[in-house]
Amino acid sequence: MAVKQKYQPVLDLGEELSIKNGDVSVEGDVLKIKGTANTQYEKNLLWDKIKEIGGQEPSDIMANISVADDSIYHKHTVKSGETLGKIAKHYYGDAMKYKAIFEANTSILSNPDVIHPDQELVIPNL
Repeated sequence: MAVKQKYQPVLDLGEELSIKNGDVSVEGDVLKIKGTANTQYEKNLLWDKIKEIGGQEPSDIMANISVADDSIYHKHTVKSGETLGKIAKHYYGDAMKYKAIFEANTSILSNPDVIHPDQELVIPNL
C-alpha cells in the first residue's frame, strides 16, 4: 500500500479541520505533511489519527503541525443537551474540570448549570 493511501484518513481529517498552509509530499517511503491547526485540540486529533494508523512511533510519516492560537485549547459550540460537565469530559477526560471551562467563560456565563445551544465557549489550556 502506498504511504499516501495508507494515511489518507489523516489527510481527510486535515481537510475537515481546515488545516491552513497545508503541504503534502512523499519522499521515498515517507509521507511528509505540514500545516497549521487552529487549536491544540485539532493538532491532537491529527496526531491521534496518525498514531491510530501508524502506531505510537510511525517511521513512514513525518508531520510538522503548528497551532495558530495556542492561548486556548479549543473553541466549542454548545449543542442541545450538553452540560459543562459533558464538555469537560469530552476535552479533558474528567467531567469535574467543568469549573475551568466556566471560569474561562464568565464573560458569557453567570451560572455553570446554565448554558445554551450555539454559545461558543473557550476551552482553556490546563
